[in-house]
Amino acid sequence: MPPPEPNHERVLIVDFGSQVTQLIARRVRESGVYCEITPFDKAEAYLDTFRPKAVILSGGPSSVTEADSPRIGTKVFEIGVPVLGVCYGEQLMCDLLGGRVEAGHHREFGRAEIVIARETPLFAGVGAVDHREPVWMSHGDRVVAIPDGFEVLATSAGAPFAAIGDEERKFYGVQFHPEVAHTAQGAAILKNFTHAIAGLGGDWTMAAFRDEAVQRIRAQVGDRRVICGLSGGVDSAVAAVLIHEAIRDQLTCVFVDTGLLRGGEAEEVVGLFRGHYNIPLVHVDASAEFLGALAGVSEPEAKRKAIGRVFIEVFDREAGKLGGADFLAQGTLYPDVVESVSARGGPSAVIKSHHNVGGLPERMKMKLVEPLRELFKDEVRALGRELGLPGAFVGRHPFPGPGLAIRIPGEVTPERVAVLQKADAIWLEEIRTAGLYDKIWQAFAVLLPVKTVGVMGDARTYEEVCAVRAVTSTDGMTADFFEFPWAVLGRAATRIVNEVRGVNRVVYDVTSKPPGTIEWE
Repeated sequence: MPPPEPNHERVLIVDFGSQVTQLIARRVRESGVYCEITPFDKAEAYLDTFRPKAVILSGGPSSVTEADSPRIGTKVFEIGVPVLGVCYGEQLMCDLLGGRVEAGHHREFGRAEIVIARETPLFAGVGAVDHREPVWMSHGDRVVAIPDGFEVLATSAGAPFAAIGDEERKFYGVQFHPEVAHTAQGAAILKNFTHAIAGLGGDWTMAAFRDEAVQRIRAQVGDRRVICGLSGGVDSAVAAVLIHEAIRDQLTCVFVDTGLLRGGEAEEVVGLFRGHYNIPLVHVDASAEFLGALAGVSEPEAKRKAIGRVFIEVFDREAGKLGGADFLAQGTLYPDVVESVSARGGPSAVIKSHHNVGGLPERMKMKLVEPLRELFKDEVRALGRELGLPGAFVGRHPFPGPGLAIRIPGEVTPERVAVLQKADAIWLEEIRTAGLYDKIWQAFAVLLPVKTVGVMGDARTYEEVCAVRAVTSTDGMTADFFEFPWAVLGRAATRIVNEVRGVNRVVYDVTSKPPGTIEWE
């Protein structure tokens, strides 16, 4: 599906391999400006087709002093739009425009402070001259000379050119990362660039996206038929409702029940689509096929591929029963698209490894309709609310397509699935009872491939360990563990041990999700 119409304000983000490039896009989107990410080696061609009104050069792990470092030409500086370089992007800007960068000088990693050196629209509202502002640094090289026309806007202990600008040409560079939460006013700095410097008003809204997406779906599909694969999650549900609004009865939804969903979710999906929306729905209970394909399989990626293969087989069979269709709809999101194109390696063969490994098989003879491929997860939720989906459904925690299969390390059996469904249901019930569900990005249970000796009453037990996890996130790309009240954690653990036969110990996982990954699993 093509990007929004050219009359929309657009920002192009050129990716040089930073783990947090997607966070730049999130912050820009949050300010009401549409943006897209492109790998550095496709940037020049993209400038012509995308026609951005501003460009941001991302950070990256490389050094501009290395011969094989990712680079772009100077075209981006010749098209007459404002440019902001972030970390590696600032260093590359200096290197391309006549400045100088040296390796290994005063490395800065983690929290730091910049001191604002002069008044500039980039720091409007952030602080006056000599104001000290907390930021997040992550660089080993240092700019030692800036190009002609640039001035120092801020300094830090390890970077005399922590922020620079050529106000006349509207070229700016910052050595720190404004996109991460640790830079307290980073979102304001990015908004200053897009709104005050680039003059963008911010016309990216879910209402506008909804109207445009409906028109694009109609133009793509025409009078032909679409089958939408429902997974039980928010993404595919929102995609289905949006497509139904566009083409009505030309859409049929096929809900493939893998037997790997959370307890009660299959009934919830069927009730929503048949009752609330009256969308044509085929419910296929294929749990025996999926569990059969997973028998004896322990390696996580092998599980994903097995699930993907069976999903396609079941879907293909059901499409044939319906008389065929020209299009397959699915809830691909923008992070899936970005993750499929590496800044160094180009397109990947995998977008969603649990659904379309290497793309759809040729025998299916269908084209993809992916109306959400421009959106991040929280934007999908906003669109769901715009479309009238129930708040409780839209606000559900993310649940990956492979379902419980990847939350059961080791072999997946019907017995272990049943144990995990019960434990997971208790965990979520206690979270809801405590009023914590909406404060948590994602919570779930994992059945570990470990057994421990325990004592229950007067008897010894030798049963499995259940790990419970809850994380907080603002963007779905970085996360930290939720600091649970001990009383709530204790009640949940006690109930799981008492009520779930086969589990005699519960542990709380306090690991954090690193930047740059999409799906918390």
